[in-house]
Amino acid sequence: MLKKRQFLVSFMFFVLLFGVVACNSSTETGSDDNSQDTSSEETGSNTETDNSDEENSDGTNEEVTISLWHIETGPSGDAIMQAVERFEEKNPGVTVEVSQQENDPYKSKLSVAMGGGNPPDVFSSWGGGWLEQFVNAGQVKEITNELDTDIYVEAALSAATYDDKVYGAPIGMAVVPVFYNKDIFNEYGIEEPDTFEELKEIIQTLDSNGIIPFTLANQTKWTGSFYLMYLAERIGGPDLFSEAFNRTGRGFDDEAYVEAGHKIQELVELNAFPDGFNGMNYDTGQSRQLLYSGKAGMQIMGNWLVNNVRDEMPEFEEKLDFFLFPAVEGGEGEKNHVVGGVAPVFSVAETSEHPDIAAELVKELASIETSTYMANNAGDISAIKGVTYEDPYTQKISEVLESSEFMQTYYDQTLPPELAQVHLDTTQAIFGLSMTPEEAMAKVEEKAKELLD
Repeated sequence: MLKKRQFLVSFMFFVLLFGVVACNSSTETGSDDNSQDTSSEETGSNTETDNSDEENSDGTNEEVTISLWHIETGPSGDAIMQAVERFEEKNPGVTVEVSQQENDPYKSKLSVAMGGGNPPDVFSSWGGGWLEQFVNAGQVKEITNELDTDIYVEAALSAATYDDKVYGAPIGMAVVPVFYNKDIFNEYGIEEPDTFEELKEIIQTLDSNGIIPFTLANQTKWTGSFYLMYLAERIGGPDLFSEAFNRTGRGFDDEAYVEAGHKIQELVELNAFPDGFNGMNYDTGQSRQLLYSGKAGMQIMGNWLVNNVRDEMPEFEEKLDFFLFPAVEGGEGEKNHVVGGVAPVFSVAETSEHPDIAAELVKELASIETSTYMANNAGDISAIKGVTYEDPYTQKISEVLESSEFMQTYYDQTLPPELAQVHLDTTQAIFGLSMTPEEAMAKVEEKAKELLD
């Protein structure tokens, strides 16, 4: 009887245990089935989200960090950071490490990085010969097919195009006019000059009244280069530089360059510049302060001067106006020809581990959103079509560029760096009267034969 009772208890315990296990098994199986269904639906949803939002531009979902080097400051720097923020929002998982650097040290630092094989993924330049040296060394990725080239102003895009292949996307353009103080001109009855002889008369009038005709801080040398570029073009015509650079005709020792040098020294002898101008520092604002204070009447400078005025002496803006450098009698260049440049131009390093993502960043940097902000807040002329200008100065300067028949790009950014340095050094020496124009131009041509022939 006891054995029977033990059997029944054991049997009932077994049945109860089996029922619990079966119930749990059924519940867990049902839960798994539901989880699989839900997971399947969620996976499908996530797949769509990944494709539309979270997938990087190279088709992966990995965490990626790319580097960006540039030299923009103020509103231009703000525009770059806004573009980076837009890019990161569009590309979850991608982080852009931004390094903003000073102009002159940047050139050396990037050259060292390129030569060492560890450049940033994306970097800024001025196009022209400066970028071309890296292109020729195979250090820059071609992005012709990654860009919609139709949105860019042709003259701007050409600064980063070599052998019909595009290696950079431009954002802004600049023009170098002659800025002047309207109050001073009105006080002495001075009108904007059409010829170089009329310009010399203005210089004499200002000097005789104790006013420095041209403010100039030429320690960094590129500021004085504007005079040589304008005078050489006005004398020798728009093909002069291209012939010398491409070695297809006249050289850098051509009589047009020599005459341009003599005219610079003529201006020096007319007391056109402040005392010690070759030792004055442009970056610290020495030349601009002479303009703001009314001690100087004119300054040849890029249109970024307007932004300097607004930052440093906003009340001076109402006194500021500009004209284009006058023609030289008997010369081949025209008054509506301008000296200018394209910057910034953004490119992708050939060694980038994420070239597709880097190219997408370039497109965001060189977009109409970025260019519009820079045009209306930094005074840049857009290199991208379709920008609506809110700033009257920028609009006026952009019209000058649009009506110009020719733009001479900056020598120091178009020439190979070594040749550019010789140009800058010899031009400063011409200003300092320590070298004759003949000697200076012979040095430039000698280096050109070494590097370009």
